[in-house]
Amino acid sequence: MRRTSVPTIDDGPEALDGIVAVSRETRERLEIHVALVAKWQKSQNLVAPTTLSRIWSRHVADSAQARALLPQARRWVDLGSGAGFPGLVTAILLAETPGAAVHLVESNKGKAAFLRTVARETGAPAIVHDRRIEDFVGGFIEPVDAVSARALAGLDRLCAWAAPLVARGAVAVFHKGQDFGAELKEATLSWALDLIEHQSKTDPTGRLVEIRKIVSREKP
Repeated sequence: MRRTSVPTIDDGPEALDGIVAVSRETRERLEIHVALVAKWQKSQNLVAPTTLSRIWSRHVADSAQARALLPQARRWVDLGSGAGFPGLVTAILLAETPGAAVHLVESNKGKAAFLRTVARETGAPAIVHDRRIEDFVGGFIEPVDAVSARALAGLDRLCAWAAPLVARGAVAVFHKGQDFGAELKEATLSWALDLIEHQSKTDPTGRLVEIRKIVSREKP
């Protein structure tokens, strides 16, 4: 019988050193997440194949920066969750925190099934919503502390999606790359932003963008 090969992972949990401290139980949950990404990768194309061998540094540690930036936030919304970076990592890091909840918004049915599998296997406080982002945000009324997104869309569109949540008190945390300057220039044509730019600890060209105000510049 032919066996399906599982890709080799060349790094490990040590990639989290200097970003966030994790308990043994949390590390084991993250290891389950990583193993399931490798198992589901062929059928769902969860991450870029060239990054899979360095999944801990490229995806897990990078994602953990969102939680590290807002350590008091317990209730999160993660937009376009995909393979769970950063939302599922955030949920796993919050697994031992009372009252924590991370809403993962992913319209792709296959990826939503993957997210539910990881949440079940890890016991992470994640709730998966297989809906379009616009539909979810328009009907979501629960209190939320933070909203995140990674490798999803340009800053202008992210602001449009996150604005209703930020207006209710959430802080937005978006992972951005080397094109952030151009994205910011475009976004500020439409939005007035209270924004702080943080240097990524895992990527010299990366940024974590913290936004506490998103107000449309269009006249009412």
